[in-house]
Amino acid sequence: MQKKVINRIFNFLLTEKRKESVERITLSIAIISYLAHLLVIFLNTQGIIEIEQKFFKNPIAAIYTPFSFILIYEVFLLVYFLPKSITVYIGKQYEIITLIVIRRIFKDIAYVELDSNWFQNKNDLQFTLDVFTSLILFLLIFLFYRSIKKRNYVSIGKSDKRGKNIKKFVLLKRFLAITLIPLLFMLAFYTFTKWGILTFQDYTNGILEFSKINNVFFDEFFAVLIVVDVLLLLASFFYSDKFHKIIRNSGFVISTILLKISFLSVGLVSNILVISSVLFGYLILLIHNLYEKEAVEKNKQITE
Repeated sequence: MQKKVINRIFNFLLTEKRKESVERITLSIAIISYLAHLLVIFLNTQGIIEIEQKFFKNPIAAIYTPFSFILIYEVFLLVYFLPKSITVYIGKQYEIITLIVIRRIFKDIAYVELDSNWFQNKNDLQFTLDVFTSLILFLLIFLFYRSIKKRNYVSIGKSDKRGKNIKKFVLLKRFLAITLIPLLFMLAFYTFTKWGILTFQDYTNGILEFSKINNVFFDEFFAVLIVVDVLLLLASFFYSDKFHKIIRNSGFVISTILLKISFLSVGLVSNILVISSVLFGYLILLIHNLYEKEAVEKNKQITE
């Protein structure tokens, strides 16, 4: 009975059709938000409203706003892929943090000062760090996904018992996914409602706070992801006693914790933590695949 209810809710919330609907809605909101930010910049430059922050004077910085909504769609994709593959689910976490860094670059551009003291200027230095960080993350994510594809040839014959265990594990992941969906919307609603009330009370401070709004959202959401990752780790003990599987899942938890800590840090420390998180996850997966490959080779020797 519980299995039927979970599958029914899952098939309603997280189908391919639902994903396409969320994508269209998100893109529409992103476009509207981009135009709204440009309008604020226009009104500010014309003196109709007064906001001192350069974030609301440079049109390039307006790209930051639609990226905020695209990131929320990426969070939906993360939940969407959770029941399908843990590694792809982790990969989506890395994509989110990379998009956050890229979004920050558009914000950094507004504060860049072209002078000879480039590396002495705090804003210029942060812009440089974010540019190089995004490049490194882009490469690491490519390597991470390539390792997932290479793993496809690694397969050992499944016993009936193992097959049943996998089905139970998938059911657990579906349950976690459908639990995350309302939680995601509640967090988003709370964050934007809080911002809306602040804007209504004092529109200047409200507009300024918008540039920080997703930091609050993602800080809280990654805290939730740590709980989910730990639950997946503990559940994996029931469905697999293989050392390399347990270490892989444990490594993914550590990787998520590093991402969470990065939200509490600023400057160079934050960038180092983000890169370290993705690099650690990639190396964990790489070593895990070596174990899998070794197991396949041993299995072949036994059957020959």
